[in-house]
Parts: sequence; C-alpha cells; structure tokens
Amino acid sequence: MNGIINLKKEAGMTSHDAVFKLRKILGTKKIGHGGTLDPDVVGVLPIAVGKATRMVEFMQDEGKVYEGEITLGYSTTTEDASGEVVAETPVLSPLDEKLVDEAIASLTGPITQIPPMYSAVKVNGRKLYEYARAGEEVERPVRQVTIYDFTRTSDIGYEEGLARFRFRVKCSKGTYIRTLSVDLGQKLGYAAHMSHLTRTSAAGLSLEDALTLEEVAEKVSQGDLSFLHPLEIGTGDLEKVELTVEEVGEVQVGRFIPVESEARELAAFYQEKLIAILEKREELYKPRKVFLTESVLQ
Repeated sequence: MNGIINLKKEAGMTSHDAVFKLRKILGTKKIGHGGTLDPDVVGVLPIAVGKATRMVEFMQDEGKVYEGEITLGYSTTTEDASGEVVAETPVLSPLDEKLVDEAIASLTGPITQIPPMYSAVKVNGRKLYEYARAGEEVERPVRQVTIYDFTRTSDIGYEEGLARFRFRVKCSKGTYIRTLSVDLGQKLGYAAHMSHLTRTSAAGLSLEDALTLEEVAEKVSQGDLSFLHPLEIGTGDLEKVELTVEEVGEVQVGRFIPVESEARELAAFYQEKLIAILEKREELYKPRKVFLTESVLQ
C-alpha cells in the first residue's frame, strides 16, 4: 500500500495518535505524517503510506495555510485557549482597525519567533513542554520563519473586555501560530492568545477534500482505496523538471545530469510520473532519491 492520505485530524488527538490509529486501520507500519498539528487544532494532516514516506520531508517543507481566531484581553501559559490565564489587559474601547491591519502587515515576510514553552522543541535533549510541566524555565532557541500572507478576515468583535477577530495566514514550516497571535497582541499593546485554529491546506491538500479517521476506516472496510493520492503530490513547492528518456536512464543508475535551474533541489518527472528528487552539485544535478519503477518506461 503506497500513497498519501489527506486526513482531517480532529480536536483532542495528537498527530502521533492519528498515525497510530491509521497503522491499525490500514494494517501497515510504514506510515508518517507531513507536519505536526497541536492536539487542539483541527485540519489537514498529510499522511504518507509505504513508499510515499520517502516524501515526508518535502511535504513538511511546503507552506501551510491556517484560519483561526485571535483574542485580545488576556494571555495564557500555552498561548492558546487551553492554557491558564497569566496576564490580563482588558480592551476598554474599540480598536482602530487600520492600526490592527498595519500591525498584522508588519508581521509578514521573514520574522523571528521564540517557540512557546508548551511545544515539542528540544533543548538539551528535553522537550520544552517537559520543562514547562515541571515548572522549570529554560532559554529557548530563536528561529526564523516566513509569513507569506497574514490577513484579518472578519470584523473585530467585543465582549466583556475582550476583542476577537478571525484571520488567515500562509506560513513556512516551523511557524507557531500561537506565538504569532501573542506577538500581534504585543504590537497592539494587549495580552493575547490564539483562541481557535484550523489548518486548511498543507502539502497541496485542502480541508474540503480531507477524510476523518472514521471515513478512512469505512472505505478500507469496503475495499475502497481511492483515498490514497499518488506520491507525486508530495513534491510540495519543489521546482519541477521534465526528463528525457535518456535522462531517466542516467538518473536510474545514479549519474549526474545537467539541468538549467538555480534551485537547490528539483522534482524530476517523466510523463507525469515522479522519477527522482535531484540535488544540485556545482553545475550538475545528482539523484538524491529515486522513485523509478519498470512501468514508467514501458
């Protein structure tokens, strides 16, 4: 069994939980996911099965799209709605929407983030959330991420000292939307947290077409494996190049080939079939991962 599943992860389970359950449903151990989702977050969780697990790193690299809600007025230990309140700054008068949008715009492009204490980032061999649960503080690594698009998608609503609005963001891997929400609040002068989040797109897959675990299990019970997408969609944002028959033969045996491109890595195709991932070495490209099968050239 090989392919990519567009799974709709539901709230209350970790990405690891989803993989564990799919192993039982599909009866195979060779499964991996293309980008962790927090337990409270709903949305697209790309799942690679069989040979497609070799595409996981590229699925993770592609930009992801989220839709959610930010609440101004208080912050929490986890930077989302599940944590304990740590600071309160009541919103006592309506916000200037132009200033809000300008603050949002200032957080686009390459930015630096400090991962939240309640995250799986490792410091000295331990995950940050392990330190947090033990009540220990530790210096967190600064990371650079890219926010490709960040937009407010609703009017600002007010309720008992709180202000809320919805947003849409497209970002690079490694971005913490919780932290982005807190940072926006700081720019506006308020304690804030992410009060809701859904991942609507990842690895070229959209939420509209995603299946829940129950729906996948139902299809498997009927012998219907149509939910398995071809591994070609796992190439993500990699630049694509079409090979000649001769080049396919060279790549198959691991030889370098010339390709006109400035990209560090390329997804090499032949007649819409993924042949290999190529990696640039000086002026030539060397096969990094080869997916060629005998049927491709027949």
